[in-house]
Amino acid sequence: MTDIDADIETIAKLSVVPPILDVVAQTTGMGFAAVARVTDTQWVACAVRDDIDFGLKPGGELKLDSTICDEIRQSRQGVVFDDAQNDPVFRTHHTPIMYGLRSYISMPIILGDGRFFGTLCAVDPRPAQINNPRIIGMFTLFADLIARHIDAQEQMLASQAALADATTVAGLREQFIAVLGHDLRNPVAAITAGASILKRATLSDREAKVLAMMAGSADRISELIDNILDFARGRLGVGVNLDRRNAPQLEATLAQVVAEVRAKSPDRLMEIRYALSETVWCDDHRIAQLFSNLLANAVSHGAPDRPIVIEASSDRQAFQLSVSNGGVPIPSDAMPRLFRPFVRGDMPSEAQGLGLGLYIASEIAKSHGGTLEAISNLKETRFTLTIPSQPSIAEGVTAVRTPALA
Repeated sequence: MTDIDADIETIAKLSVVPPILDVVAQTTGMGFAAVARVTDTQWVACAVRDDIDFGLKPGGELKLDSTICDEIRQSRQGVVFDDAQNDPVFRTHHTPIMYGLRSYISMPIILGDGRFFGTLCAVDPRPAQINNPRIIGMFTLFADLIARHIDAQEQMLASQAALADATTVAGLREQFIAVLGHDLRNPVAAITAGASILKRATLSDREAKVLAMMAGSADRISELIDNILDFARGRLGVGVNLDRRNAPQLEATLAQVVAEVRAKSPDRLMEIRYALSETVWCDDHRIAQLFSNLLANAVSHGAPDRPIVIEASSDRQAFQLSVSNGGVPIPSDAMPRLFRPFVRGDMPSEAQGLGLGLYIASEIAKSHGGTLEAISNLKETRFTLTIPSQPSIAEGVTAVRTPALA
């Protein structure tokens, strides 16, 4: 289908066009009325009312240079005369002479974005009383109405195309989640189990190092799978899955995360301050995931000669967990994008992951009805999680996306 064919189809779908042409014919008494598509090379009738056997039907074409509409396209101004034979401008014009026209009116149809679509026009071989404000105003109004309906039709088609694309993408995303959830998890679990069995055997130092590397890689793959699954669920609107309960052992859970990070980075100094006076109603596994992401970030980007400070506290109102480190501040222009997915910052390539850690951490905070906030300056970079401590408080909190940071 050509662009002109599409334009003809668009006008054919507009239910307002036939009544407009009827009103034009009845009000002016003129025998031919049309909506024409006018380009820099073509004049094509899109809709027609022909009571004088002018001979044009929808899709019919006139030579562009034989029409007055080409002049209207260039000037974007309407043209109207009651009788060409008595008009000082059009008595010698080639169009009335060629087609035997006496009366003529044509107004430009200009779309909302400024594009020139064509004209709403009427002609007759007899004179007509049309060059007056009432008729000109009516034509101007009808041309604008047709333009608005064309805009609405185009917007509807664009929305339908976007919806079809979104539906396709959603289907592919669900398939992708299924592949991650089953086809990748199973082999990774097999590798992990195999590595666990091999650890019991007597191994040389070299074999033990290779096995440890394999086990670490399997753990890393599992972490990436979890992150991508959480990201996909968030994009689907499902949100991060939570299993919330009173977590009296939350301090032990946090200590376990610290121990795991220390095992990988034994040289990093950490200062830990816990003041958990109240039990926290949360998903402690998700809190551990969030904490692990924040702590890993601090290890990766903090100054090695300055301690990482970990603080956790709870009272009857809220649970707070913060991780801070010294070093080069996060650039101010990166702060508003900090919790967006696939934002990795200026890191060496070997330190880059998928850039989902902070995004997922913020989604965990949101799912708990809390916030994850960040500050970064020459003194420190600090991430702080705040969530309600008690079920009665948390249930009354509307979960909101982690706020963008200035």
